[in-house]
Amino acid sequence: MARIYTLVNQKGGVGKTTTAINLGAYLSQHGQRVLIVDIDPQSNATSCLGIDKHSVEKGSYQALLGEYPPASLILKNERLDLSLLPSSPSLAGAEIELVDQTERNTRLRNALTALNGDFDYILLDCPPSLGLLTINGLMAAQDGVIIPVQCEYLALEGLGQLTQTIHQVRSALYPDLRVRGVVLTMFDSRTNLANDVVSEVNNHFPKQVFKAVIPRSIRLAEAPSYGLPISEYAPNSVGAKAYDALAKELMEGDKI
Repeated sequence: MARIYTLVNQKGGVGKTTTAINLGAYLSQHGQRVLIVDIDPQSNATSCLGIDKHSVEKGSYQALLGEYPPASLILKNERLDLSLLPSSPSLAGAEIELVDQTERNTRLRNALTALNGDFDYILLDCPPSLGLLTINGLMAAQDGVIIPVQCEYLALEGLGQLTQTIHQVRSALYPDLRVRGVVLTMFDSRTNLANDVVSEVNNHFPKQVFKAVIPRSIRLAEAPSYGLPISEYAPNSVGAKAYDALAKELMEGDKI
């Protein structure tokens, strides 16, 4: 059975997609069969793996609407040994189309059921919002949510709202929903603010913050423009080493 984690944060620019792509790449390097599911209409995860979102004819949009079996929509990057269920701009219409659908909150979970035995890890990259697509992502988070948090003040304000949303989904829809861990991103050790944010997040999520901290890195920022994860673009950089450590920490926690 695959471990399914949803990467979520309603605030944009916190390193959510960067974490999904690079965590997936290093899990693959360590022998895991990995699928990244892009359910963000901005299609950033799709673009980060070198795929033109406008060329995607079928992907997560069709999977959500039940038009095609998810397995038939998956793209395989042989170089990275990484699989992707891509997104496209048409996914923006799914929020409206799903409103009147039966089981509208669990369409993604139901679609992924058929893939459970094909992968070791399924990582879901959600949009930076708390709409129906993100609710589907949370409902599909079989093994928990991973929350990337930027080491800046405004990120703390958004974290409180996200925590409330997770609590509401847990209370009303999915009692087993849990936080698998918080990933601190864009950390700059030279600033007092970054260190203060680290302390605050650790107080807010005791024992749930990953030890691996992702630094602010030019190489991490550059890699998406080349359609590559940091493991391929700059494998010896500090950002690469941090994501490698995160992958190992996750696997160790999952006892693989």
